[in-house]
Amino acid sequence: MDIQARKQTLRQRIIAARENLAASDRLHLSKKILSSVSSLPAYQQASTVLAYLNFGAELDTEHWVEHALRDGKRVLLPRVNKASKQLELYQVSELQQDVAAGSWGIREPLPERCIKEEAPGTIDLILLPGVAFTRDGGRLGYGGGFYDKLLARLPHRPALVAAAFALQVVAGIPLEDTDQRMDWLVTENETICCNRERE
Repeated sequence: MDIQARKQTLRQRIIAARENLAASDRLHLSKKILSSVSSLPAYQQASTVLAYLNFGAELDTEHWVEHALRDGKRVLLPRVNKASKQLELYQVSELQQDVAAGSWGIREPLPERCIKEEAPGTIDLILLPGVAFTRDGGRLGYGGGFYDKLLARLPHRPALVAAAFALQVVAGIPLEDTDQRMDWLVTENETICCNRERE
């Protein structure tokens, strides 16, 4: 089986397991996990954070985005540019007014309301979405390569944080040269430093 087929098989298995979580459990676990993310020194020291808004059975990130805004963080959210197949970043200030459903039903910033981020070198921390993760920082995304392309464009490396349900942690992920490793993996059970240089 080639690497793409192995990735897709793993994606389907983890997404199905995630969808089996009751909505109330997902919300409860999400709050616990993201509270741990907020206690990371990398978050507390960050001025600008890049987050994402969840869809489907993903970890619920909306409360964390609101929390970061209340903390006085400069919060960026991604918007898919379908023509370039790249993520464009926008600063949001009032979540409920600044976003609407966009590509694939994912809530994205509204360009007419938000300031486009032209200098992504100011990002201190990125909360990355993903399907599965390994304890050494491996990440399996949804297959579009959007975040790997974004990270390759950045002039520096922000702290990369994965927040996930424990059921999304797997023993191994078939990785390619373009796949970036996470610095931190946070679940409801533990906070794992995947990159000793970040401790």
